[in-house]
Order: sequence, then C-alpha cells, then structure tokens
Amino acid sequence: MYAALLRGVNVGGSRKVPMADLRALLTSLGHDAVRTHLQSGQAVFASDHGGEESLAAELAEAIEKRFGFPVDVIVRNHAYLKGVVEACPFPAAELEARQLHVTYFSAPVDADRFAAIDAPAFHPEEFRLGDRALYLYAPDGLGRSKLAEALGKPRVNKGLIATSRNWNTVTKLVELTRA
Repeated sequence: MYAALLRGVNVGGSRKVPMADLRALLTSLGHDAVRTHLQSGQAVFASDHGGEESLAAELAEAIEKRFGFPVDVIVRNHAYLKGVVEACPFPAAELEARQLHVTYFSAPVDADRFAAIDAPAFHPEEFRLGDRALYLYAPDGLGRSKLAEALGKPRVNKGLIATSRNWNTVTKLVELTRA
C-alpha cells in the first residue's frame, strides 16, 4: 500500500482537489483500495505497477490534466511511513499531535542544507533530520512556529518537493497503508 501526499491543495480556498474526484482519478489510473484521509491532500492506494517516484509523477501529471494546475506529489509505501514513525527522535507519546510534525522530502537531505539556520535561536523549537524527512517539534504549534518558517524558505528546500503533516496524520497514514 502507498500513500500519496499532495502539497498545497484545499488550503485558503484555492487549488481545490475534491477528495471524491481524487479517489476517482486514482482508480482511473488502475489503482485499487483507494481511500482518502481528511481534505488536505492525502490518499492511500494499492498498486502493482511502478515505484514511489513513477507513481508520484503519474499522479502529478493526471492531477494537472484533470484540475488544470500543477500539484507536487510525494508517494511513499507503508514500510517507509512506518519507519518514519519508529525513527522519531522526539517523545511522540508525551507530546500533543499539534506539537510534532514531519516534513516529507522528495529526495534525501543532509545537514548542510540547513547549516545557515541558527537552531539554538529558535529554542525550545527543534528539528532533526531523518530518511527523506524532517521532524519538527514546535511546542506552540506549527502556525506560531518561527523555526517552521525558516525551514520552509525556498533556499532551504531548493530542488525538492517538501510537504508537512502533523503527527496525527503521520500515524494515521501508517495505519491506512497497513496491508
């Protein structure tokens, strides 16, 4: 099972991708067991053709053709999603879901990409890198996070697709992709 993470849809009244239409689109592409989660751009599906990168490219192309605007898509399988949860460097069970976020990247990232960020200046907010992922602890939530703002700058994410999810969604995707 796979999860498709769509970046920047259904927020602020623009770039609308109705979840029923997304499910129909995934089904029309030959995928099975299609489900969506919330309205913020994630779907799960089974597929026996392609890998994560080709599935993401196929879906991004189909979305642009169907809805008339480009959407960045990251596709990850159950094992990867489960590994992200298991590798969390923060005490997730002790935190509120709004305090912990994961940013998924389209490719591996290294610490050099974040070298210009003065992490201690944002304390008590913290981030840690994982496998094509960044974990963000923001005690006051993402909306008030100055560190999240710094991490989201184009110079930091240049050449990558990056999309963030709160911890509730991160763990729900693991559950939904379990075969």
